[in-house]
Amino acid sequence: MADPSSYRPRPGEIPDSPGVYRFRDEHRRVIYVGKAKSLRQRLANYFQDLANLHPRTRTMVTTAASVEWTVVSTEVEALQLEYSWIKEYDPRFNVKYRDDKSYPYLAVTMNEEFPRVQVMRGHKKKGVRYFGPYGHAWAIRDTVDLLLRVFPVRTCSAGVFKNAARTGRPCLLGYIGKCSAPCVDRISPEEHRELAEEFCDFMAGRTGTYLRRLEKQMMTAAEEMEYERAARLRDDIEALKKAMEKSAVVLADATDADLVAVAEDELEAAVQIFHVRGGRVRGQRGWVTDKVEDVTTAALVEHALQQLYGEESGDAVPREVLVPALPEPVAPVQEWLTGRRDSNVSLRIPQRGDKKALMETVQRNAQQALALHKTKRASDLTTRSRALEEIAEALDLDSAPLRIECYDISHLQGDDVVASMVVFEDGLQRKSEYRRFQIKGFAGQDDVRSMHEVISRRFRRYLAEKEKTGEWSDGEDAAAEGPLLTGTDEITDSLKDDEGRPKKFAYPPQLVVVDGGQPQVAAARRALDELGIDDIAVCGLAKRLEEVWVPGEDDPVVLPRTSEGLYLLQRVRDEAHRFAITYQRVKRSKRFRAGPLDDVPGLGETRKQALIKHFGSVKKLRSATIEQIQEVPGIGRKTAETIAAALARAAPAAPAVNTATGEIIEDEEPDTTGGSSGEPAIAGLPDERRGQET
Repeated sequence: MADPSSYRPRPGEIPDSPGVYRFRDEHRRVIYVGKAKSLRQRLANYFQDLANLHPRTRTMVTTAASVEWTVVSTEVEALQLEYSWIKEYDPRFNVKYRDDKSYPYLAVTMNEEFPRVQVMRGHKKKGVRYFGPYGHAWAIRDTVDLLLRVFPVRTCSAGVFKNAARTGRPCLLGYIGKCSAPCVDRISPEEHRELAEEFCDFMAGRTGTYLRRLEKQMMTAAEEMEYERAARLRDDIEALKKAMEKSAVVLADATDADLVAVAEDELEAAVQIFHVRGGRVRGQRGWVTDKVEDVTTAALVEHALQQLYGEESGDAVPREVLVPALPEPVAPVQEWLTGRRDSNVSLRIPQRGDKKALMETVQRNAQQALALHKTKRASDLTTRSRALEEIAEALDLDSAPLRIECYDISHLQGDDVVASMVVFEDGLQRKSEYRRFQIKGFAGQDDVRSMHEVISRRFRRYLAEKEKTGEWSDGEDAAAEGPLLTGTDEITDSLKDDEGRPKKFAYPPQLVVVDGGQPQVAAARRALDELGIDDIAVCGLAKRLEEVWVPGEDDPVVLPRTSEGLYLLQRVRDEAHRFAITYQRVKRSKRFRAGPLDDVPGLGETRKQALIKHFGSVKKLRSATIEQIQEVPGIGRKTAETIAAALARAAPAAPAVNTATGEIIEDEEPDTTGGSSGEPAIAGLPDERRGQET
């Protein structure tokens, strides 16, 4: 491990100008490449107290043995040089996107005398028009098969083309009318190129004009009584429409855009890109990367744009690129994209409308891609075994922890404090063993005391079950540990045995994981010590830096970023957090009621929401006339009279309340957007985003 001060440049040696820098290790291998608007200010951030650096940055600077830089004129040049060096050196500490598959493209070889339509993979070639990428090669062949009757462009290989020219006989496609047979001079090179250009125009999204032209030709042929030609044109139009139906219309016609979305956690990130051409999704691709360096979403987007457009031809860059976060600074990246396209490129975050809705779809695809990647990684038996061995080695356990239990605390600003317990056996989820707890008594935001209570309650039950089965040794007596807490543990129906009884807590884990740092770990260890349990290991996983804490240690255990053991601990922690949050939301939703509208007979949730969306609040609804209430869709005269009578009977001083705190909430302006669901909110329901869940 090198000391960064040993290779730190002397004061004044680093220029205060844009540039690109490289960190090298002791073997002169480049391990990190970065760019900066000011090299002096950027590099100074690396040479500070190691305790102030992010763990990944700390690892990089202690692995490096030297640093060098190259000065450039502008930030755009720095961006281009950074990308070139990353491709050349493949530094281990830079973000590396890797395709989860090789994507096929529909390619038209416009650089040949007789352009050819074919499926292509790999690096793109100059002078070739590409469309896609497609998910499967058969999807390209289906599309081409439909279009060849309208655009009979050559699809044969060079060998077949030369053989047909030598013998003077075209291939089968030439005989059935799906190739114009330029090999036997049925069409001139100029006419065939024009046909290929029309094919490219249609694939690029300029479909409306061409269809209208064909329809006009069909009508003219019918008027001139050329019925066979009209029938062929009709079939051509149907074939084109069928090909167009394979691509969903998502945006206005003639819209060309790429949408980039990122789903990430502390260790990995998934990127999904939708290619929209002519208002239709023409292709989709995705990458997964390990977050080797400490990188923000904006930086992930910048790296994705470099990967996406770094080797593309200019026509592959659309007029508009939509992203979830703008690179910092955004001007050099936008200028670089404009230079790649040779015309203006809009790089922005969609705020509303169809583009924002489509971006949400791309985001869901990115999240699913990340989840699928994690599932594939977790399902491998060899990987799971290695993960358990790494955990045992890091925590100095006698054997691999085949059963791991993880606990998390969740609340909303101190209210509805709950806890979750999830179980992993042999590295896989055991959902039938999950448990959830209500935290009562002191409540509040004291996660440490809550963790102590949960661990105590869980293992008191373990000791009680163990006592019932007579599995005691050395004269231990569980009853001496105090009464078992009952009536506060919630167990779902899915967590009951065949006779409806809660499953037992009789199986002890080899490892207890808590969501938190040193204080939570100490509380869990103290709870086990108070119960006389000393054969169960305890550790904690802190979210911010993914550090593993063990009892009695001042410093955390830092597992390598590529460690399968750290990946498994992260999955266990995230599952406990998800389970706790889900239960906390259920408990919270039961604390609120919608006020006087709840007492109106026959008034369901849909019409309640319609009333509140129309009037804005129960207070305004109370002052409305029967005729005004009837204006709400679905509300008739009789129902309006019932609502008015119910509101008149309700005391104005007793509006909807928070039943846990007694807080009056009726007079607040409701959130008519319905939070993240997009549905209108019910009167009196507070905005979920008002507090922060933990």
